[in-house]
Amino acid sequence: MVRAVVGGNWGDEGKGKIIDYLAEKADVVVRFQGGANAGHTIINQYGRFALHLLPSGSFCSNVTNVIGQGVALDIDKLFKEIDSIISQGVPMPKLLISDRAQVLMPYHILFDELEEVRLGKKNFGSTKSGIAPFYSDKYLKIGIQVGELFFDDVLKERLDKVCELKNNTIKGLYPEAQMIDPVKLFDKLVGYREKLKPLVGNTTLFIQTAIRESKEVLIEGQLGSLKDTDNGIYPFVTSSSPLAGFASVGAGIPPYCIKQIIVVTKAYSSAVGAGAFVSEIFGDEAEDLRKRGGDKGEYGATTGRPRRVGWFDAVASKYGCMLQGATDVCLSLIDVLGYLDKIPVCVGYDIDGIITDEFPITPLLDKAKPVFEYLDGWKCDIRGIKIYNDLPENAKKYVDFIESKLGYPITMVSNGPKREEMLSRKSNIKVW
Repeated sequence: MVRAVVGGNWGDEGKGKIIDYLAEKADVVVRFQGGANAGHTIINQYGRFALHLLPSGSFCSNVTNVIGQGVALDIDKLFKEIDSIISQGVPMPKLLISDRAQVLMPYHILFDELEEVRLGKKNFGSTKSGIAPFYSDKYLKIGIQVGELFFDDVLKERLDKVCELKNNTIKGLYPEAQMIDPVKLFDKLVGYREKLKPLVGNTTLFIQTAIRESKEVLIEGQLGSLKDTDNGIYPFVTSSSPLAGFASVGAGIPPYCIKQIIVVTKAYSSAVGAGAFVSEIFGDEAEDLRKRGGDKGEYGATTGRPRRVGWFDAVASKYGCMLQGATDVCLSLIDVLGYLDKIPVCVGYDIDGIITDEFPITPLLDKAKPVFEYLDGWKCDIRGIKIYNDLPENAKKYVDFIESKLGYPITMVSNGPKREEMLSRKSNIKVW
């Protein structure tokens, strides 16, 4: 069985917990895209963690964790993350890094920071982790693969060429920045070799061998459908595809092998960064939701900045599930909504007086106003409930209503941030 756990919205849906929960019965967990620009928060027997590059199966001794070739690998941050979890009593995870993964370089972070400053108020709300410059270089074919770090001549030649280009860009666009020294970069990269070498290998062969041996493989996505470069809220998107289908590229998994796609979506909405967010709320209403959200409030696991929040957006979520090819939906953080008398759900968009339930392109999204329906709240704390049918009637009606609007089966409901706070649910909706 190969199953994917991916986001149905803007990211921050609670995927880390679901992967950590499922990883207990998995053999392999694979990160197939993204970088250290977003975090997966996990709470388990070791404590509370925010993983950025390590796959979320890192706490299970039975799991081999794979960083695939689609990942933007910031080596320095990866080793710091490993040291951080080990210092909290977690055994060294079994880790395999693709020799075809590319290295996120210091100049990627530099250019990300410089460009956000240059754009001023028109910036993209980047986490300044170097992601867009990294993927730009990858598709310009001037990136550096992990496997190339072990060949002096190859590495020196690649660095000389890319630094010449980068320094000319600095002169033209960012004259206040310092020039990049290829010799210093070479020395820095060579310094990783000894520690990195035991972790590097042919991950595509490893994964496909595991599939042939009928092992349990979990695919882990970063961010969510609406941040997809081609299908999301362009240009306020990430620079790789968080769709399950991209695992065929970013991890080398045959598409026909993926038998289950679990799309995670929150019982309300949240987003980091700029871009269209139709159901967004503001002021005291937003702060009331934000401080109750997540496990320590709705604040970015990577940046710590307050997340934008809003009510559940059925239009965006249905679109996100469709893009991912959902076989199952996990509705997370339903426990957060127990304080509300009435719970708004965005069921349509009003665009120039026309009501639609189809998710449009960005220029139309910017005009869209939310159309809400209101459901009765359950006005109690549901954490600690272990059987779905034991939930308050209005909580179950809320799940039923959302499922009816999505058209995809909700089979898992999360009622708290801990690994064990997960409810199974039977659905009558057939997979498309």
